[in-house]
Amino acid sequence: MSDIPGDLKYTRSHEWVRLEEDGSVTIGITHHAQGSLGELVYVEVPDVGSELSPGEACAVVESVKAASDVYAPVEGVIVEVNDALADQPELINEQPYDDGWIMRFGEVNHDTLAELIDSDAYLASIEDE
Repeated sequence: MSDIPGDLKYTRSHEWVRLEEDGSVTIGITHHAQGSLGELVYVEVPDVGSELSPGEACAVVESVKAASDVYAPVEGVIVEVNDALADQPELINEQPYDDGWIMRFGEVNHDTLAELIDSDAYLASIEDE
């Protein structure tokens, strides 16, 4: 459970969500997801200003094994992306919940946060895989 922080929300498609004090939402992929992908070699982030709906593919993480879409877990507008990932995609492998974040949403429809699952439900979902 130490690889699944209890203060975050999750999707069944392996994104994590952190509600920030200013009301924005930071998104990344989980430790489980990065471990399944292996060493990341490339990350394609969305454009700042993109308006996204839950479940919409919005980023791509590519490893030596495969490429995988990252899906918007909430409705909102991209206000910031992690530019460091362009030169250091391995940040997601090394620190998926810290320096390895992918994007930040603003103007979030907070009703869509209710669709997310907690750490216990996420743990149960990956144990079923």
